[in-house]
Amino acid sequence: MQNKLLLTTVIGILFTSIVGTLAHFTYEWSNENFLVGLFTPVSESTWEHMKLLFFPMLFYGIIVCPLLAQEYPCLSFSYPLGILAGTFAIPIFFYTYSGVLGRTYTPIDILIFYISVILAFAIVYIITLRCQEQNPYKRKSSLLPWLLVLLLAIGFMVFTVYPPSLGIFQVG
Repeated sequence: MQNKLLLTTVIGILFTSIVGTLAHFTYEWSNENFLVGLFTPVSESTWEHMKLLFFPMLFYGIIVCPLLAQEYPCLSFSYPLGILAGTFAIPIFFYTYSGVLGRTYTPIDILIFYISVILAFAIVYIITLRCQEQNPYKRKSSLLPWLLVLLLAIGFMVFTVYPPSLGIFQVG
């Protein structure tokens, strides 16, 4: 039973890493298409770079969660928690290291993305297994975590068009 979850976790890490990496360039490749910009970074701000993990992982989860719902009922609860944790790990790691070092380094910024992807899927995997072990037949309510994911998705779209004058939304 764990093998299927482990396989989809590894595939999810690879999918999110590859699609997220390509998404970094997609807005430019699309000749700055407005709709593409809602789902991919339109600037070099930290906020926009959080989309690199958020949307690929969300799209993967929309496919995987229903397919595995019978076998892993807790996945619908753990998956949005992983999305949220991984997405917010990006600014936490970025501002921590850049605050300590006093500057940023592109290789570290890139590494933060991949570490955050692995962290996100590790959280999904661990919470799903622990939940299954505690009560394999009962679903945890996933309404609140998915609502938070929805609010964050809306936030990405709104703040892409109307970025506030806060550091996380500013370039450089």
